[in-house]
Amino acid sequence: MRTTMRIFLVVVGALPGLAWSQGSTLAGSADDPGKPIAQASCVRCHAAERLIAPGYTRAGWQDEIGRMIRIGATVDAAQIPVLATYLARNYPPQTQPAAVLVAGDTKVSFKEWAVKSSGAFPHDPFAAADGSVWYTGQHGSLLGRIDPKTGSIEEFRTGIPDSGPHGLTADAAGNIWFTANYAGYVGKLDPKTGSITAFRMPDKAAHDPHTPVFDQHGTLWFTVQGGNMVGRLDPRTSEVKLVSVPTEHALPYGIVISSKGVPFFAEFGANRIGSIDPNTLAIHEYVLPEQGARPRRIAITHDDVIWYSDYARGYLGRLDPKTGASREWPSPAGAQSHPYGITALDGVIWYSESGVSPNTLVRFDPRSEKFQTWAIPSGGGVVRNMMPTADGRLVLAESGVGKVAMVEVR
Repeated sequence: MRTTMRIFLVVVGALPGLAWSQGSTLAGSADDPGKPIAQASCVRCHAAERLIAPGYTRAGWQDEIGRMIRIGATVDAAQIPVLATYLARNYPPQTQPAAVLVAGDTKVSFKEWAVKSSGAFPHDPFAAADGSVWYTGQHGSLLGRIDPKTGSIEEFRTGIPDSGPHGLTADAAGNIWFTANYAGYVGKLDPKTGSITAFRMPDKAAHDPHTPVFDQHGTLWFTVQGGNMVGRLDPRTSEVKLVSVPTEHALPYGIVISSKGVPFFAEFGANRIGSIDPNTLAIHEYVLPEQGARPRRIAITHDDVIWYSDYARGYLGRLDPKTGASREWPSPAGAQSHPYGITALDGVIWYSESGVSPNTLVRFDPRSEKFQTWAIPSGGGVVRNMMPTADGRLVLAESGVGKVAMVEVR
């Protein structure tokens, strides 16, 4: 009997370096048996160029494919090793450029904790109101809580196997909400009891909820990357509504809420930033001037200006939704720096360059338009997301090295 497996090659969330658009050509000989598999599974929605960074060995590609099971293209199980061989041959590991360190007046210090479960792959961090730091263990199907004062770590299993927790946030009561990226639901964890409530998607196409955020009224908004949707969940009624993004293969990614309660989200598959009317659910898209721009994560300042990390081109960008005007600044390490996790703290923009070795923490002051950078002590392992704490520090998830960091800013 022929066996098929669902593998996550269409959606880019699990692979650093896949910010794609349609219409690119795959590398390798036309006679390579893995090429048509990659054509069907990898390039149906994306461009081939992003396979180049970071690249993997055959074992690495095999591991990546294994981790992608549950979402994406249908591939015959016997073809998976053929695909891994093809990818390793044509997209081998790439040497990352060295970090570019820019001096400045701001001082920072890092404190890093190894997560409790080895291989858990901390994807997103969350700084809770009580001072604790939470993280999603995507590959371990768990959530973790760190007490920064003692360094003690407690982990909570999702209960639903292979949920792939991705983004997380908290409600006013202290419950932790997360997106189950592999299993198509949004979860709510009660930290007091450890119990988890799952809110299933009303549409099977919404198979990979991505990043969640609460608005000022306690409504949860979230992106659905591969499903190409934005979702709204009302915790009072448990109602979930989904809206498709007008641009095909937009890959909705990072999401923030304006001071007026309007969700804005990055379209990682296009040169666009989207917003959604909280009442009518109508989506408006802001087109960025550079066609090759691929905003991945976004931050918002008190003036409701959107800042984005252009992962594909190595830029920091600014969009003013009131006028539609945008500006860009090249990231210190250049075109291959892959800016990723980003946040705003007291009007200053902080983000990480994930494509350099070691990864850097970058500070940008919009008033002086000056950059400052620091090497992340552990190497970073790709900082996919970060956020500020209530007392003016930063928390970072360092996926590839299995750590969570807190940054003191002086």
